[in-house]
Amino acid sequence: MNVGMKGISPFYPGQPVPVDFFVGRQKEIEKIVRAVRQVELGKPQAIFLTGEYGIGKSSLAGFMRFYAEKENHLLGIHVLLGGAVSLEDLAIKTVEAVLKTPAYEPTLMEKVRNVLSKYVGKQELFGVQINLEALKADGPNISHGYLPFLSQLLERLKEEGIKGIMLILDEINGITSNSKFAHFIKGLVDENALSINPLPLMLMLCGVEERRRDMIQHHQPVERIFDIVEINPMNESEMRDFFNKAFQSQNMSVNEEAMRFLCHYSAGFPKIMHIVGDATFWIDQDGIIDKDDAFQGILVAAEDIGRKFVDQQVLKALKSKDYHSIMEKMSKLPFDLSFQKAALEKGLSDSEKEKCNNFLQRMKKLKVLRSGDVRGEYIFNSRLVRLYILLNAIKKDA
Repeated sequence: MNVGMKGISPFYPGQPVPVDFFVGRQKEIEKIVRAVRQVELGKPQAIFLTGEYGIGKSSLAGFMRFYAEKENHLLGIHVLLGGAVSLEDLAIKTVEAVLKTPAYEPTLMEKVRNVLSKYVGKQELFGVQINLEALKADGPNISHGYLPFLSQLLERLKEEGIKGIMLILDEINGITSNSKFAHFIKGLVDENALSINPLPLMLMLCGVEERRRDMIQHHQPVERIFDIVEINPMNESEMRDFFNKAFQSQNMSVNEEAMRFLCHYSAGFPKIMHIVGDATFWIDQDGIIDKDDAFQGILVAAEDIGRKFVDQQVLKALKSKDYHSIMEKMSKLPFDLSFQKAALEKGLSDSEKEKCNNFLQRMKKLKVLRSGDVRGEYIFNSRLVRLYILLNAIKKDA
């Protein structure tokens, strides 16, 4: 297969997965579907969708928004809160999301834009332009009257058959450090529950467990309002299904040896699966993914993962001559988030053992590792860094 003749890559590194390429997550989907059905019947629900970085929270949330609109007649609003630090920011980004999130029914988008016409600028070829001046002026009022804003929006859309709202608050890393956010979320849930006619609201927050703990630290009652849906790494069957479906969409096949490679080194992480898959897609020349294609794709992916997901300070430390050999020995340990210092030291030379403690302390300062509950236990804060160490060692051996 000539690379120049290839079609669109079926992989989406660095962005949520389109609905058509969504695979697996049956257990998590079933739990969310139950909640969505309750909202369709008029009962508000709140879910915290959690899991490690790169595990596919945004993709699953986007898939469920699509499902809730199509099957349960909810208006889906997916708010990306990256860069938001205040409640006014949240309000502004919510209105922007309402106007820009494509609806399952195009006619519904027209109705939404009519309802919020005050914030719509001139129509553009590629979508809608926001009247930011008007929106910023109203930001404080919308944040103080957030529930009435959502309720009025639903009221205007009921004639279109909309029965409730699915509100997804995503990329919450920054805003959870603001103590007002935790109070705002608890207030939103309580105010709705106590109203005479509660808004059928499916509230979903997406974040790592630390962000939920940040909120609880700011306001203890937050821990009682959410059902927790945790996304775990994909199992081998789901990974195989994913790679087969993706490559077959471009009339490509994967042989067994290559499939084992792709699955083993992706470690069940959708974000990594997309990076590895995309690199392998472009490397292949004949439409059949073999072990060499997969291996070369994994080596390219190692660089990409380091660049995108491993902090520059950490990368610099990992490349330090003093730590190189310890890192390579660490890559030989079972692929897990935790390890024992004693197990690492078993494979080290005397000079490496002398440096091992400094290495571990440096990794803790860089927030790569934290101490476990058991003496001598260390835990990786991010599986992505753990995976990078493994892939980097393979690259050196290649």
